[in-house]
Amino acid sequence: MADAGRSVSGAAQVNGTLLRYDVAGEGHPLVLIHGGLEDRRVWDDQFNTFAQHYRVIRYDVRGYGESLLVTPETQGTQTYSLRQDLYELLQFLEVERAYLLGQSMGAGLAADFSLAHPEMVDAFISAAPGLGGYEFIEEEYPLEAQIEDALAEGDIARAVDLTLQLWTAGPQRPLEAVSPAVRARVREMTLHNFERPDEENAAQPQPLEPHPLSRLAEITAPTMVMVGDQDVRDIQRIANLLAAYVPGARKVVIPDTAHHLNMERPDLFNQLVLDFLASL
Repeated sequence: MADAGRSVSGAAQVNGTLLRYDVAGEGHPLVLIHGGLEDRRVWDDQFNTFAQHYRVIRYDVRGYGESLLVTPETQGTQTYSLRQDLYELLQFLEVERAYLLGQSMGAGLAADFSLAHPEMVDAFISAAPGLGGYEFIEEEYPLEAQIEDALAEGDIARAVDLTLQLWTAGPQRPLEAVSPAVRARVREMTLHNFERPDEENAAQPQPLEPHPLSRLAEITAPTMVMVGDQDVRDIQRIANLLAAYVPGARKVVIPDTAHHLNMERPDLFNQLVLDFLASL
């Protein structure tokens, strides 16, 4: 058993992939799930703090950070779901029930898991939330098309710069409004993900059906939704949907933050999470 002062890292071969994870602390399990531009290091400002109260588990989602997309034995032959990856990781770590905290893509995955395995979820915290079934209004984000063009041209450095402007700063702020340390950390994670080699013939993850957007009222776990006031409009719309349709959901807006709210205002973010979990 890990204690608050020491983390244990490992790799779990589950569901046709290899997932890298860290565990620290004792008590009720709290699982941290990162977003689509990052890896498990996005939780560096939360991991040790939360480990003073809970058994904290963070991991790299399949295809991100140090986790494989597929193992060589299963390349091109297997369909998969990210929620099944999480289920098998928790089985591997002997976790029967947990609190889930997801950011962006990770929040969407936590919503999927809360619907697929409600008996395993004791609380659902959704930060800068993504959500299965929700379609973004693409014309609101001209930078997104520029990011896709830069990646298609192999200009990874420009693609990373554009993602920092759109997501880390948000559409209303100059990038300089975000601290250099936060920008550097997000840049490092995003660059690593963009530079990963593509696995040829890799299967695509299977979405949850029916999609979560139509099933929010079925989420039974106590829920808190957290969003930055500088995040893109669609993320704020998703936060409003979760707050409106998940029974009893609590919404919190963190000022002067965008998509990486937990990195920009870690002290406030951490206290909000700890207060919410302590209230259960």
